[in-house]
Amino acid sequence: MLIFNNKEELNKYLQRIFSANFTIGFVPTMGALHKGHLSLLEKSIENNTNTVVSIFVNPTQFNNPEDLKNYPRTFENDLEKIKTVSDEIIIYAPTVEDIYEGDTATKQYDFDGLENQMEGKFRPGHFDGVATVVKKLFKIVTPTNAYFGEKDFQQLQIIKKLVKKEKIPVTIIECPIYREANGLAMSSRNERLSAKERENASVIFETLKQAKTLFKTNSAKNVTDFVSKEFKKLPDFELEYFEIAEEETLLTCINKSENKNYRAFIAIFVNKIRLIDTISLK
Repeated sequence: MLIFNNKEELNKYLQRIFSANFTIGFVPTMGALHKGHLSLLEKSIENNTNTVVSIFVNPTQFNNPEDLKNYPRTFENDLEKIKTVSDEIIIYAPTVEDIYEGDTATKQYDFDGLENQMEGKFRPGHFDGVATVVKKLFKIVTPTNAYFGEKDFQQLQIIKKLVKKEKIPVTIIECPIYREANGLAMSSRNERLSAKERENASVIFETLKQAKTLFKTNSAKNVTDFVSKEFKKLPDFELEYFEIAEEETLLTCINKSENKNYRAFIAIFVNKIRLIDTISLK
């Protein structure tokens, strides 16, 4: 298993092993890996001659300093999990200095309004931070394909827009949400939940599934009101937002249209730990 903390050394290695039919699959992560991350690595290995995973807690995408401070950092454990997939995966675990070279200012992006919906409303500057670091990582790793989970669907749409606008030569591969046995979407933040909280958090996906059923015969407003009432019954859960939006534009659904694809998005606090999830309403 090769571990690089320096982008120059990583680049030299990738240039050295370059050959005909050479492809790089890339899985960018912030560590605290779970089975969802590992499924992305497995997909990358299936489709590429080489796979790179980055482990980097990016400070510029946290608008809450406490969230950055508390974000789980489990590097040694992450390495053990990666080994269970393959010991030939290349690991890039840079420092903040290696990525930002002393300048952690984020670039301001225009994603045609995608950045102003949902997460953008509640986490100002978040997507500028995401786009800034992803663009830097793409430049360093030069991947053929990059793999992202559907749980962060808004982020996925923004990265697709980033690649298109910046003309970055990489194919973005969208991968399905990996869930725990009780339906809770796998997330690094789940590690901060108690066993009881983790068990009870199954209600998030259960409510999304109910919303999907209701949406077949109800307006978006009625479904949104239902979800809001459901979580008001649960004192241990604080609903930050529930939104039904059109998949391509992420604009809030006001009146349903037969020729559009809709998706439900949710953000919930469980004991100050923020969890998100999403479900297609097709």
